[in-house]
Amino acid sequence: MELRHLLYFKTVAEELHFTKAAAKLFISQPPLSRQIKELEDELGVQLFLRSNKQVSLTNAGKYFKAEVDALFARLEESKEIVSKIHNGVSGELKIGYISSVYQSHLAEILKSMQIEFPYLKTSLFEVPTLTQIKELEEGRLDAGILRAPVLSEKLMVESLFFDPFVVVIPLTGQQFENKEAFADFLKNSPFIFFNKDFAPHYNQKLVEICKRMGFTPDITHEANNVHSILQLVEAGLGVSILPSSLKKQYAQLKVSFVELDDIPVNTEVVLAYKKSNQNPALAWFIGHYRESHSLNPKE
Repeated sequence: MELRHLLYFKTVAEELHFTKAAAKLFISQPPLSRQIKELEDELGVQLFLRSNKQVSLTNAGKYFKAEVDALFARLEESKEIVSKIHNGVSGELKIGYISSVYQSHLAEILKSMQIEFPYLKTSLFEVPTLTQIKELEEGRLDAGILRAPVLSEKLMVESLFFDPFVVVIPLTGQQFENKEAFADFLKNSPFIFFNKDFAPHYNQKLVEICKRMGFTPDITHEANNVHSILQLVEAGLGVSILPSSLKKQYAQLKVSFVELDDIPVNTEVVLAYKKSNQNPALAWFIGHYRESHSLNPKE
C-alpha cells in the first residue's frame, strides 16, 4: 500500500464518482479503478458499492475514509510543524490573552524577544477563553493566556497563579457597618458582568460568590471586556465582581475594590499551547513568561 493508493481512495470517497475523481487527480478513469481494486484486494474488503447510477461507500469504506482523513490531516500538520521549525527564528508568533488578566511584564518579555529573535513578528490578540481554546487547537494562535478550565486533550496547560475576587463599586465614600449590610447593598444593586455565553465559567464564579453572600445577582448590564465593565461601574451604573489582580492596573479609576477575605473562591490563570508546536520562539516565550510569573505572581 502506497500513499497514492490512499490519496486515490480519499478522492473517490469524497466525489463518489470515478470520472470526477479521475479528473480531479489528473489521471484517466481506468488506472484509477485499477488502483482502487488493488487497494481493496490488499485490504481484503470491498470499499465501494458500484452501480451504473452511483457509487457509495460500504461500512468498511466509511470507517477507512475516517482513518485516511485523519492520516492526511496529521500529515498536513507535520508539514506545517516542519516548516515552523525551519522558520522558527522568523515568521510570526501569535499570542492570545484575556482582558481580565493584568499584563504588567508581558511587554518587557516581548522586548527581550525582539533581541533574541530580531526577525520574528509577535502579534497580540485579545480573545475570550473559549475562542482561544479553539484557535489554539486549530493553530491560529501559538500561545494563550487565559483562565481555567481548559478542557482540551490537544493542549498543554501550565498554571501561572490563582486570582481571588474583589467587589468593585463606585467610589462614593459609602461605609458599611458589617458584612450583612454590605451584602444587602449588593443584593439591591444592578450588576455589570460578562455575558454568560461569552464567559460561562466566569459567570458561574460570580453566581457562586453571590450565593455565598445570600443572594442571586441581578445582572443588568453586560460587556465583553473588563475595561467596559469598570467604566460602567465608575459611571455609577452598577457593581461588579472581578479578579483582584486588576486593582493595580486600574488604580486610576474612581472605583473602590472591596476584598472578599472570607469567601475562598478564586480563578486560575494559565498558559496554554499546543504540544506539537515545536517553534523555538514559542519555547523561549513559554519559559520566560512562566519564569516571570514565578517571580511576580499575580502580576
